[in-house]
Amino acid sequence: MQDLAEGVAQFQRGVFPAKAELFAHLAATHRPKTLFISCSDARVVPELITQSEPGELFVIRTAGNLVPAYSPGIDGIAASIEYAVAALDVTDIVVCGHSACGAMTALAESHDMGGLPTTADWLRHADAARARTTTAGVDALVRNNVRAQLANLVTHPSVTRALTRGTVTLHGWCYDIGSGTVEELDVANPFAAAA
Repeated sequence: MQDLAEGVAQFQRGVFPAKAELFAHLAATHRPKTLFISCSDARVVPELITQSEPGELFVIRTAGNLVPAYSPGIDGIAASIEYAVAALDVTDIVVCGHSACGAMTALAESHDMGGLPTTADWLRHADAARARTTTAGVDALVRNNVRAQLANLVTHPSVTRALTRGTVTLHGWCYDIGSGTVEELDVANPFAAAA
């Protein structure tokens, strides 16, 4: 916690004053252009990877960057998607997977998830990706998982409406932690060249 407290103090001393005008604007305005769905992995920082300023990204982070297919009921992820698309009018949605993903590694290597029953249940949202992945290894599963989560995203009514109106564009990215590269996947045909 000491590191976090020191970080807050540094933010208040240096970063905030340098961007005071931006923060004053953001205090009354919330108009991000992009919904960015990424993994909860601490090594994946959407604002850092995209060099975005505060207020530019609406971020959802889940283990394995998983997006459950829409179903009626209370769901924090579905509510966040709906809010970003229908209330904030984002124009782009990015689903971003990454190298060395713990969730995808657990699936690709068939790790024993007996001690993590909630995590095991959550990872079932990657079943379509697993079914389509014929190449061994984590990298192919990461790519197919991004494609599968984009397919799940389209089941959300707000996304379907925005796609029909042509007001939102979907993007699939794979971020390589070691090299810093970002690969954009073909999402016009989500499972084209899928391994």
